[in-house]
Amino acid sequence: MNPSDKMNDIVSLSKRRGFVYPSSEIYGGLANAYEYGPLGVELKRNLINLWWKRFITQRPDMVGLDSSIILHPKTWEASGHVGGFSDPLIDCKECQRRKRADHLIEEYYQAKGEEKQVEGLPDSELDQIIQTEKIPCPYCGGFNWTKVRQFNLLFETSIGIVPETESKAYLRGETAQGIFTTFKNILDSTRVKLPFGVGQTGKGFRNEITLGNFIFRTMEFEMAEIEYFFDPENSDWEAIFGDWQGQMWQFVTQDLGISPDNLRWREHPDEERSFYSRRTVDLDYNFPFGFKELWGLAYRTDYDLKQHMEYSGQDLQVVDSSTGRKFLPHVIEPAVGVNRLFLMILLEAFYHDEENQRIVLRLPKELAPYRAAVFPLLKNKPELVAKADEIFKELSQIYPIAWDDRGNIGKRYLSQDEIGTPTCITIDFQTLEDGTVTLRDRDSMEQVRVPVGEVVGKI
Repeated sequence: MNPSDKMNDIVSLSKRRGFVYPSSEIYGGLANAYEYGPLGVELKRNLINLWWKRFITQRPDMVGLDSSIILHPKTWEASGHVGGFSDPLIDCKECQRRKRADHLIEEYYQAKGEEKQVEGLPDSELDQIIQTEKIPCPYCGGFNWTKVRQFNLLFETSIGIVPETESKAYLRGETAQGIFTTFKNILDSTRVKLPFGVGQTGKGFRNEITLGNFIFRTMEFEMAEIEYFFDPENSDWEAIFGDWQGQMWQFVTQDLGISPDNLRWREHPDEERSFYSRRTVDLDYNFPFGFKELWGLAYRTDYDLKQHMEYSGQDLQVVDSSTGRKFLPHVIEPAVGVNRLFLMILLEAFYHDEENQRIVLRLPKELAPYRAAVFPLLKNKPELVAKADEIFKELSQIYPIAWDDRGNIGKRYLSQDEIGTPTCITIDFQTLEDGTVTLRDRDSMEQVRVPVGEVVGKI
């Protein structure tokens, strides 16, 4: 299947079946904004819960946090976001459309069948490439650009009731800073000891200027971030870094079922890596628009805690109980965008079964919006409906279960295949006689009869 066709199919399926809708569509929509529908919110919740289980609750060296979306404004000054959280922006003078300059260049080369990484280059070098290659505007085809300039991504807001008392604040551009500003409280109120990590999921906001690619890059997004703190004198940062790489890979390939053929590691070169990072690598996924960042891993040293200690005047150092030495822990950060995981999962699971003329979402059981669907064979037979309702109520106490009594049984199967339901359970007249039901597998389409008492174990 052509990659762009597959992307169009995913966008169509997402809206048609209630995974993802365009935001504010009745008013013409809002660029870079989407809403997760009845099935999408279940898939996203399952994804977050699985991440949380694997990386927080199943580990003795991890704790969780839910920090504020609006933090003290000085937080973002200390972190460098106010002065340095920006993307290179360029405007077309012909059609007045904006574009990230580095993305413009990379997409130009990608259309030529080449790969060129320019993220992190100075504005002057980006300008030079655009002028030398005479890269046209992708919207109108013109070649009449402004100079590249930096565009701050933080969303500004105001705190206060009346204009005279308002003060500037920001919606958080990442969830990590709330972990750093709460570090001392976590240390004082729990029994954690280095090395340990703090993880959280939640909304982040960026005033994005790049349009397209569905939910890959949006103004409002969900993040899942971990800050793993350690003593640099007693722990080998390279070993910790390698361990996190292994865990990230295992989660994506085993828990999420992603093919290793669609994944790659990409090391950040010096010009792209943040100045405070000693090493940064991205786990990229092969989206229909090319290999793009899915999950980042960075060794941030003690930069963040040092900055917040300086700006706040609070001592954030840790005391080594055996030696009395005071020091700032160093940090390794695995950070992933949940929206990108969501899109990757849909792309990976989407399967056009031409032989059986059906669309199937081959989702892992733990992620599927519904673990199973319950069907009474006929909706006009009260005894079948009553028995199906009894089974539905029992199973729905354990798993999310769909109910469907519309149309013929074949159409119901195909409808559940398209939303990724792993198992369909049909209650028919034989059920009333011997207490067995038909289980139908999504992927193989195989049907078997099992006693009602064995259904929970089977699904």
